[in-house]
Amino acid sequence: MLAYEFYWRDPIRGFELIGILPERRRDPKRITNESVVNWGRKILGKNTDFDNLFFIEITIDKETGEFLKFKGHEDH
Repeated sequence: MLAYEFYWRDPIRGFELIGILPERRRDPKRITNESVVNWGRKILGKNTDFDNLFFIEITIDKETGEFLKFKGHEDH
């Protein structure tokens, strides 16, 4: 299952995991960096500082629950 780990870049504590959002869209053509960030805005709220937010695309193995990380995407 495709999902995204959202991280906050804290100047003092470093990178903090905010949460993991599973991808539910069936049409991969609709999945863009902008659409993922917009989804994050909807979930995390408009007051979130998105200049210090980034996400990493991951796959969650349905049988084991193991996270497999892929190349990260940064959006500002």
